[in-house]
Amino acid sequence: MKSFGFFFTVLVYYILSRLFEESGRKFFLNPVLLSIIVVALFLRFSHISYQFYMKSAGFIFYLLGPAVVSLAIPLYKERKTIVEYAMEISVGVVLGGLVAALSVIYIAKFLGATKEVLLSLSPKSITTAIAIGVSGKIGGIPALTAVLVILTGIMGNAVGVELLNLAKVRDRVARGLGMGVTSHALGTARIILDDELSGAVSGLAIALNGVYTSFMLPYLVKLILG
Repeated sequence: MKSFGFFFTVLVYYILSRLFEESGRKFFLNPVLLSIIVVALFLRFSHISYQFYMKSAGFIFYLLGPAVVSLAIPLYKERKTIVEYAMEISVGVVLGGLVAALSVIYIAKFLGATKEVLLSLSPKSITTAIAIGVSGKIGGIPALTAVLVILTGIMGNAVGVELLNLAKVRDRVARGLGMGVTSHALGTARIILDDELSGAVSGLAIALNGVYTSFMLPYLVKLILG
């Protein structure tokens, strides 16, 4: 029972991944989103405590580190193309990170969100570890930011590729940039299934956008929100 959470999560994800692949990768059968829903419902109706589940699934968190580091493999393999598109990638990260922050701030502001919520929302498109630190620095709620970052990643993983297809974005570098800048690791995990170059660019965009946004965002929110 000590490893129940780990084996149960892996089993659920494996089954749903097979279903996803056999369906031709239909977005509504996204294994990440459905796995979260299935596990949550199972815990709710089986009356298994969240604390027990998290403790028994702890090995998954250990694997997150190697999984992130492994993104360097496609990055290394595609290094020549990435160097060739260095200027385009740099401009894409700068503009993409700026638009990601501005859009969520103004949309939330239009909907009547409080300043604290606005500050918590603004770093939603950078990876969790950096976003939590940035949120605390600018006056947001780090716990709320963490949830929003994860939700952003889940939605990017679920529908990001379909939105790129709908917008007729065909360039492999542009597709990777779009996923990495907006939906970080989970978006990268999805795009790399379709194309290794896009996945490599997406992984690079995660790192670059995290660093860029951590420096840019405090000044941006001060300029907009005072």
